[in-house]
Amino acid sequence: MKEELNTFIEFAFEEDVREGDHTSLACIPPTASGKAQLLVKENGILAGMEVAQAIFEKVNPKIQFFPLMQDGESMTFGDVAFVVEGPSSSILTAERLVLNCMQRMSGIATKTQYIVKLLKGTKAQVLDTRKTTPGIRLLEKWAVKIGGGVNHRFGLYDMMMIKDNHIEFAGGIELAIEKAINYQKHKGINIPIEVEARNLEEVNKILRVGNIQRIMLDNFSYYDTRIAVKQIGGRFETEASGGITEDTIREHALCGVDFISVGALTHSVNSLDLSLKAF
Repeated sequence: MKEELNTFIEFAFEEDVREGDHTSLACIPPTASGKAQLLVKENGILAGMEVAQAIFEKVNPKIQFFPLMQDGESMTFGDVAFVVEGPSSSILTAERLVLNCMQRMSGIATKTQYIVKLLKGTKAQVLDTRKTTPGIRLLEKWAVKIGGGVNHRFGLYDMMMIKDNHIEFAGGIELAIEKAINYQKHKGINIPIEVEARNLEEVNKILRVGNIQRIMLDNFSYYDTRIAVKQIGGRFETEASGGITEDTIREHALCGVDFISVGALTHSVNSLDLSLKAF
């Protein structure tokens, strides 16, 4: 993760700084030193402290980072999450990237923890999806974990998910599963296989073939979800997905599924209000 984070920071500064932060270079003497603190302006779950520290260190190793809170901690208006001290111009160069990352990550962590609490008392765990912002999937999935959720596959390379379009192009569920298994044998790889079922008939087809890890129950009613979970009988993991909202997620969990995937954790979350202020 450290290498991926470093790559992200380098890309972000290439996007934002390039040949220099001209405003800071013009206005701030190169020898000037200062302090700044991260002020919390909205209640929620804090996320991105490690990212912030890495950004400051990348901009200028002379910046000292003093954490006053930690990732996953509840924060309220007026809290101070950290203090930084060092070259003033370097602090200003890092400011916007730090805020963009922490505001986004804190919003995701806050939303995730809210969903996790809705599932309390059930065995279901909340999953994220690949519905992430290009380029910052690492941060968004990291924030989900900070909020108490579970990461689904990170990308197309670490899990096979046979969905409806794969099934149609492959010629049916049975053929799609068999092709996936043969592919892994041929390539010498061993990664989980998940198969999407659109109805109870497809669940039965998947069960007849087997050799997979998880069955996704896509847009199933509560009634059909309970039947499917009973038919699967613990032989494979179960995941509810599709059209699940905050109002319906607990009812889906009570059907007995192992996981519930929620794309909204990352694709439609509001960033929380944080501010870096010199003092």
